[in-house]
Amino acid sequence: MIKESKKFGIAIHGGAGTIVRELLTPEREQAYLAALEQALNTSYTLLEKGGSAMDAVEKAVRSLEDSPLFNAGRGSVFTADGTHEMDASIMDGATRQAGAAAGVTGVRNPIMLARHIMEHSSHIILAGQGAERFAKQQGLQFEAEEYFFVKQRYDQWQQVKGSDTTALDHSEDRKFGTVGAVALDVHGNMAAATSTGGMTNKQFGRVGDSPIIGAGTWADNNTCAISCTGDGEYFIRAVAAYDVACLMEYKGLSLEAACDEVVMNKLRTAGGEGGLIGIDKEGSIVLCFNTLGMYRGMRDSSGQQKTAIFK
Repeated sequence: MIKESKKFGIAIHGGAGTIVRELLTPEREQAYLAALEQALNTSYTLLEKGGSAMDAVEKAVRSLEDSPLFNAGRGSVFTADGTHEMDASIMDGATRQAGAAAGVTGVRNPIMLARHIMEHSSHIILAGQGAERFAKQQGLQFEAEEYFFVKQRYDQWQQVKGSDTTALDHSEDRKFGTVGAVALDVHGNMAAATSTGGMTNKQFGRVGDSPIIGAGTWADNNTCAISCTGDGEYFIRAVAAYDVACLMEYKGLSLEAACDEVVMNKLRTAGGEGGLIGIDKEGSIVLCFNTLGMYRGMRDSSGQQKTAIFK
C-alpha cells in the first residue's frame, strides 16, 4: 500500500517566448489568465479530493486544448498544407509508463489519445493515420476542420504560406505555443503531460519535442515531473526533460538548480529558447524560462497559487 502524503500540487504552462506586454491588450491578457486559472483550479480540485496525478495532468491539458487561445487542440496552428497536425504525450511517474501521439489530425483532444495509447496498446508512440485509426477504435472524439479554425492562426499562416519559412506560433511575438501540466498527488505519485499544434507552415510531417519522452515530457516518482515548451529541435538534442531528472538523480541537484542548469545554461548556450515546468516528490514547483514570458500557473497544498505571463 502506498504511503500517503499531505503534500500535493499542480503546475501548468501555455507556451513561452518573446511575449511583449505592449502587444497584448488588457482584455486578451485577462482571457489568457482566466483560461490558465480554469485549467489549474479544476485539476487542483481533483487532487484535493484525492485524485491521481495522471488524471490531474490530463484534465488540465484537456482544458487548455479546448481553448482557442493556445497552440494545442482547438487552437492549433496551420501546416503548410492548411491542415492541423497535433502532437501530445503523457507519462506516469509511478510506473514510468508513457504514451504519445504525433502528427494527428481531427482528434479533439490529443492528450486523451496519448493516454489511451499508454493504457490500451503495447506501444508508446503512434503517428499519423495509424494513430487516428487507433483513436477511432478507442471511441475518442473527432472534430471537423471548422472546429480547429481560429482566424488569428489563419492570418499567421497567410503571412508565410507558400514559403519555406516556419513560424513559432505567433510571428509577431515568437511564442512557443505548447501546453503542459505536471502534478504530485496525495499518494506521492507524479505525472506529466504535454500537447502542441507545432509550428505554423510546418512541412514534411515535422515533429517537435512534445511527443518525445525524455525531450518534452518526463515523470519519475524518484525525482520529478517535467513538461517543456520551446524550440523543439533544441529540446530534443538536449533531451531536456530527462536531463533535469538526471541532474537530480546523479548529481544531487535540487529541482530548481537542475531546471536552471538545463534552461538557463545548456539550452540558452546552444541557442534554444523556451522553458519548462517541474514538480518534485516534496511538492516543490519550478516555472523556469529563458524568454521574456511564459503563460504559466501553479497551485499547491501549502496555499501557494499564482498565474502569470511576464517575468
